[in-house]
Amino acid sequence: MKRGLFVDNWREVLAKAWSIRLMAAAGLFSGLEVALPLIGDRLPVPAGAFAALSGLVVAAASIARLLAQSNLPEA
Repeated sequence: MKRGLFVDNWREVLAKAWSIRLMAAAGLFSGLEVALPLIGDRLPVPAGAFAALSGLVVAAASIARLLAQSNLPEA
C-alpha cells in the first residue's frame, strides 16, 4: 500500500532492490566519465568507455525495475 510519496517499505527497497544498486553503479560510472579528463594520462581508458558502461547499467536497471525481485515483499 502506498501512503504519501513513498511506498511503505521504501527503506527495504532502497537496501535490497537491484534497480537501486544498478542506478548507483551508473552514477559512479557517470562520475568516472567526468573525472576521466583529469586522470586520463594515468589510466589507459578510452574516452566514452565509462559513459557506455553507464548507459548499459541504466538499461539493466530499467529491466530490473520491471522484474519481480524475490528478496522484496510486495509493497
